[in-house]
Amino acid sequence: MIERSRDRLTTALRNRAVDAAIVTGERALPGAKSMPLWSERILAVLPADHRLAESRTVSWTDLSGETLLLGRRDPGPAIHECLIAKLMSPEDRPEIAWHDATRETIKSLVGARPGIGLTLESSLGTSCDGVVYREVQDGAGSTRIGLSVNWRADNESPALANFLKLLKPRYPSPS
Repeated sequence: MIERSRDRLTTALRNRAVDAAIVTGERALPGAKSMPLWSERILAVLPADHRLAESRTVSWTDLSGETLLLGRRDPGPAIHECLIAKLMSPEDRPEIAWHDATRETIKSLVGARPGIGLTLESSLGTSCDGVVYREVQDGAGSTRIGLSVNWRADNESPALANFLKLLKPRYPSPS
């Protein structure tokens, strides 16, 4: 198992270095087949003493004027796309500080207070001192990002076939 940027996973899939890639988004990677899996809520990662930490939830517009720390790996780019869609006007958007870092490293940076972060709810499994999570919502409620598995159609690996066979009953495609 490897954790890489979407571009590097796409290259690894194309070069047959991996059989499958699980990435954010439900669009298939270039040259791949895909199957949607699950979706996760977007959460704000805040220093415990931040003004937004007092609320149960954070709205997208609350992020205006903040410095937002995002990783270049998933889910950073997908969260950035969502941010652009939610805050159409550039004046309403936070300043983005991109880092070539994992979600865990971003959380550590938030704890050091150079900014706030956005992540997916699967990050709740690890804790970081002095950091709290708040769900990011808009007028319609939670904002979710889907994840999907991608593979080459011409990959005849028995391991891939068994993996997809395991996933299909757990994540049935809507018909």
